[in-house]
Amino acid sequence: MIRKANEMETEVRHEMRGGKGDVQFLHAFKKDEFGAACRVCAVLTLEPGCSIGDHAHVGEDEIYYILTGTGRVFDNGEWVTVTAGDAVLTGKGASHSIENIGDDTLRLLAVVMTYAN
Repeated sequence: MIRKANEMETEVRHEMRGGKGDVQFLHAFKKDEFGAACRVCAVLTLEPGCSIGDHAHVGEDEIYYILTGTGRVFDNGEWVTVTAGDAVLTGKGASHSIENIGDDTLRLLAVVMTYAN
């Protein structure tokens, strides 16, 4: 399956998971299009100062792959600065949050995979 950029669905989530501002989702593929156990495959856009609040991943793993911008991720009890090319893996009940701390747009690919039963 190929999905052209102009065919992807967008969604905006306000104060996502208790965060600040808006997070725009550009859904590459939706959950029901996968044969595998994947519930999110989207590019997330956070403008300066916007964030996704702390949340746990129980029964699933989430990957953030940073495409552009500068953010900070709360991971495993500490804040870590991330930039383009960095990747974050959160799962097995761990929690994380992310905030755009730069002057430019923060864009990341987010993929959430659920554990097979």
